[in-house]
Amino acid sequence: METKIDENTSDGYHTFKELYEHRHALYILVANADQRAWKSVRHADGSEWDGWFISGIDFEHGPITYHLPARLWKNLKCKELNNAPEWDGHTSEDVVKRLHIASERV
Repeated sequence: METKIDENTSDGYHTFKELYEHRHALYILVANADQRAWKSVRHADGSEWDGWFISGIDFEHGPITYHLPARLWKNLKCKELNNAPEWDGHTSEDVVKRLHIASERV
């Protein structure tokens, strides 16, 4: 029998839903403290994801971006762009590396 994985799936301590809420809150804290942060409802090509927006921080060693639920738009106090910058192809692993590099420079 195949196990269904959803937001209520737990590692025994936290559900995916809890972990994503933590990630959202931590990202917003970091982005609100950084002048290079931005947010946009539209991607570079003008497309949109219903119920979501994109936000990023343009570090000198490469940008990081996250999609966030539309309900958190007002929590993010950064510049609003008509369209997000062109995606540079970064992966989840790149984001973690770039965050570690940025934390070493604080």
